[in-house]
Amino acid sequence: MKIGVQLHPQATTVKAMRDAWKRADDLGVDSLWTWDHFYPLYGEPNAEHFECYTLLAAMAADTKHATIGALVTCYSYRNAQLLADMARTIDHISNGRFILGIGSGWFERDYTEYGYEFGTAPGRLKILEAGLPVIKERMSKLNPGPVNGKIPLMIGGSGEKVTLRLVAQHADQLNTFGPPDNFKKKNDILNEWCAKVGRNPKDIERTVAVRPEELEKVDEYAAAGADHMIVMLGNPFDMSAVEKFVASNR
Repeated sequence: MKIGVQLHPQATTVKAMRDAWKRADDLGVDSLWTWDHFYPLYGEPNAEHFECYTLLAAMAADTKHATIGALVTCYSYRNAQLLADMARTIDHISNGRFILGIGSGWFERDYTEYGYEFGTAPGRLKILEAGLPVIKERMSKLNPGPVNGKIPLMIGGSGEKVTLRLVAQHADQLNTFGPPDNFKKKNDILNEWCAKVGRNPKDIERTVAVRPEELEKVDEYAAAGADHMIVMLGNPFDMSAVEKFVASNR
């Protein structure tokens, strides 16, 4: 089972985040993430908060081992062409460790306060579906291209009719949530979509975002089909559960 850490960029400082991702990278985690929002998602709604992609560039420069990415990019307020170029550039800063995590977006405050159209959930999914081929096309035209020839694509979400179909059609990774029985249900539906679109389900890594205490359920998540557990951490970024997991699973 792989282990990752998502650092929440709210109610914190850039220094605290940099210290945390360096510490996690030194521990030997497989992946490092932050989120793509403009305001806190819990706690004090007007607490300190930092932007995702500028943080990812710093993360790329500060770390050496873990893959890095957004869990996940809110595509409906990102330009497809520019997003591909940003991802490619961060990929080079990280020497090929970038993963393009992407989703349709959901947090209305991000949109209304920054002047983006929020629309509807089905509408945002249609925007994402239309944008995925554009991202791939732009990525193929960039000079230089990605370090390893391709940047892995993660799609985050759990919608059974559209999101999981898009994963089967386009993605290298799926990220969704527990508990284990919910994760298994989504995993099974993704496998069904893979059969429908002619995709080998083994080609898609299954990641699950969990709280630190859920690392104790690693066997249940493995049985449900998870390959990679990503621990969600807010400031003060307590790594004790992650450190214990790494020590006992390496």
